[in-house]
Amino acid sequence: MVVAGEKNAAPGVGTGILRESPASTTQDAALVPAVKPPSRTGRNLGAAVLVGLLLGAAILASLLWARHLFLVVIGAAVAVSTVETATAFRRARGMKVAMTPLLVGGQAMLWVSWPYGLDGVLTAFVLTVLACLLWRVPGGSENYLRDVAGSIFVAAYIPLFATFAALLVLPEDGVLRVVAFMLVVIGSDTGGYAVGALFGRHPMAPQISPKKSWEGFAGSLVAGVGAGLIMVTLMLGGQWWHGALFGVALVATATVGDLLESLVKRDIGVKDMGTLLPGHGGLMDRMDSLLPSAMVAWLLLNWFIPVA
Repeated sequence: MVVAGEKNAAPGVGTGILRESPASTTQDAALVPAVKPPSRTGRNLGAAVLVGLLLGAAILASLLWARHLFLVVIGAAVAVSTVETATAFRRARGMKVAMTPLLVGGQAMLWVSWPYGLDGVLTAFVLTVLACLLWRVPGGSENYLRDVAGSIFVAAYIPLFATFAALLVLPEDGVLRVVAFMLVVIGSDTGGYAVGALFGRHPMAPQISPKKSWEGFAGSLVAGVGAGLIMVTLMLGGQWWHGALFGVALVATATVGDLLESLVKRDIGVKDMGTLLPGHGGLMDRMDSLLPSAMVAWLLLNWFIPVA
């Protein structure tokens, strides 16, 4: 290894530029273990696919075995996602999120959805918000508004939105409604990932999610609309334009949900909300596109195919 000193270097100071001979470079390279380049998404693709398949199988099994089990699955997902998000807020920003009211209120929203419908869900949500307001009072006035706003955000974004998936499965054809909703969102995510990884050149929102591209969004539209046409038109008996509009709407909400969570994570300075799922991050990192889409799916399907 040869050191070429600079012309004006001070005595005794190592300000030279290191130049390596070809032989030493070859020897050093042989000592460095080969590092497998990360995937374009920065995830372990094999683990992500396996975890995704297992989650899908659990949801499908609960739907086919007994619809009440689907509520149990939603309830568990809501609880885990709430804990992940509240913990991330506390660690990153020191927020005192009202964990107990959120966990209790989240389950209340879910389990009153079947006997009392949307009215019961909204009543439980309002009571949860009031509980969050009161829960933070003993902590004093410092950062009160910040902490309460964070708690209300969690209450609305996770349990309230998730409860619409429970409302979807309530009618006699509810299993097909849930499958339609999930296949469109999964198709959107898969189509966007595949096309974006292969052809993504034009960033959609570089300051929020640098890897999300317009090419990927086009792939999401093709896959999502295709799934919507198949499920809503052929399986649920709707008009062709019902299926197309359903696909477009859910692709839009899935994309917005993904971007919103990316924005929140950038704001609090974390990569993932949790570490529960290998290749994915936390459970909340998998629910970001599903949560807002569940509400829109319920609204549209009730319009297209009214429940008798």
